[in-house]
Amino acid sequence: MNEWVVFSFAAILIIGGLLVSLIAAFGLFKFRFALNRMHAAAMCDTLAILLVLLGLIVIDGASILSLKLGLIIVLLWCASPVSSHLLANMEVIVSSKLKDNCEVPEQEEGGASES
Repeated sequence: MNEWVVFSFAAILIIGGLLVSLIAAFGLFKFRFALNRMHAAAMCDTLAILLVLLGLIVIDGASILSLKLGLIIVLLWCASPVSSHLLANMEVIVSSKLKDNCEVPEQEEGGASES
């Protein structure tokens, strides 16, 4: 009975991760601009990776493999947002359309804005 509970919980985590990956794939095709597509992919891949690897950790139990999977989660959670940020900066710098269409809010004199 206990094995089925563990297996069911792990299956729910893995299927949840796969569903989040499908949502990210839909976002890649649905959105028009590169930064929107990148945001959809970056936000969903971190959650999808977390859910799938947590499901694998639950299936494996407490072992050295679970520790390795946990380290993979930490590495990917640190690397994915940083790489997405760098790619977004590159897109903003390179794309002339984004540079021309960027509106910089004007600062009011006096330093404080009205509430």
